Amino acid sequence: MTSTSADTSPEAVDIRTSAGWFHPLAALLLLALAVRLPLAFWPNVNHPDEIFQYLEPAWRMLGHDGIVTWEWRDGIRNWFLPTLLEGPVKLGDWLAPGGAGAFIVARLAVALASLSIVVSAWFFGARISRTHAIVASFVAAIWFELVYFAPHTLSEPLATALILPAALLLTGRLTRNRLVIGGALLALALVWRFQYGPAIAVIALGPCWKQWRNVIPMVAGGLVALSLSAMVDAAHGVVPFEWLILNIKQNLLQDRASEFGVSSTIVYLGYESVIWSGATLLLLCALWRGSRHVPLLVVAAIVNIAFHSAIAHKEYRFIFLSVVLLIIAAALGSADWVQAMRTKPAWRRWALPLVAGGWALISLTLADASGPMRDNWMRGTGMAQLAAQLRDDGELCGAAIYVTSYHLLPGRERLVGGAPLYAFQLKDPLASGRLPDLAREHEAAFNRILAPPETASELPSGFSRRACAEMGRDGAACIFARKGSCDAAAGGSFAINDVLVRMNY
Repeated sequence: MTSTSADTSPEAVDIRTSAGWFHPLAALLLLALAVRLPLAFWPNVNHPDEIFQYLEPAWRMLGHDGIVTWEWRDGIRNWFLPTLLEGPVKLGDWLAPGGAGAFIVARLAVALASLSIVVSAWFFGARISRTHAIVASFVAAIWFELVYFAPHTLSEPLATALILPAALLLTGRLTRNRLVIGGALLALALVWRFQYGPAIAVIALGPCWKQWRNVIPMVAGGLVALSLSAMVDAAHGVVPFEWLILNIKQNLLQDRASEFGVSSTIVYLGYESVIWSGATLLLLCALWRGSRHVPLLVVAAIVNIAFHSAIAHKEYRFIFLSVVLLIIAAALGSADWVQAMRTKPAWRRWALPLVAGGWALISLTLADASGPMRDNWMRGTGMAQLAAQLRDDGELCGAAIYVTSYHLLPGRERLVGGAPLYAFQLKDPLASGRLPDLAREHEAAFNRILAPPETASELPSGFSRRACAEMGRDGAACIFARKGSCDAAAGGSFAINDVLVRMNY
């Protein structure tokens, strides 16, 4: 299922003989770093999972307190990614104590991991020509969706950062070492994001399509990675891979994920048609042209979209792997256009700059924060702004969340630096219909409240409004403060984790 053009093009080059091309690749990697690393400091959150499923558990591994969500209480998450992130979180907290450093350094590490996509794109292109290598890696370096997700500590971009080099190793000229390493990378990606299993299966079947003996070294590499995952599970005192069984039981059999939203089967097509906007037709034309170079990647992308379309709960991030595979294929197709333009003397010098410039212009236009991507760029920044003020508040001794979703929080330790955190939520069975009274009854436990501005009249009389920030579609939230100390014993059963247990969140 690999293209034969790699064997016929006069510019084609094998990976093992391409060492002389590392200078332009290094320049493209520097470009990728220049557009990715600053975003690690931008405090947007694509989804609460990047905090509560990965950074918070890593933070707790260092002996700190934190918010524990239902996924961890029910044991449906594995410890591999939090364990991997423990080092960056620890380093970040040492460099900038108080939570912000732990957040930033972890995001920097993930952004660096995303460079594997840029490198893989280069070598996929290098199998065709130098031009294809430059265009593919340039697009992987600057395309706005790839850049946006690069610093987010989510399983989708991290698994994709493994799947791309694995796909590179398992196509082209196969060796035993490439099969072993490729199998290990795919197995590790499967542990990190098992929902990518169908797409991973497509890539794994590629080298076995005609030579089933290739299965043996690939499986051997995969077993090494799975053994490593099992050891991580055991080190945390849980039965290896029990999380996988429990996850399937909760989300697929009991349909727990549907509680967080249900979308139509074709919603992913709608997502991309909105995000790609007026460039959709041009991208599809390039993709059609490029699919002949990397048919296996395109098939894997389509299978991944089809699988996730069959699941009721859908989110844009779930198909990140497909976006990456399709964009790389489209970039390779556009490199064909460069070569076609070069056959005309008038266009020979300008073909590559025009196509590369076109990709850059489209990417910048679609990434514009005033367009469909605005919510993605801004999500979570308002609460992060308030969290930073609370972290720097020397008089803070306890904080409460009042009718403000904990999902908006950037994590307990980042929010209050270890001070007790309480919650008064509409869905709490213990607080139903009595929120204002309960807030007044327990006000001695906290001297700061995060609440929507319109709820000011419901709060205890001693609290006055300070800073406010917009939460996008979730309205606004403000810090309300009172003078004086806190009595933790007055918090009763409204500590954040107790409330989450009652709400089954």
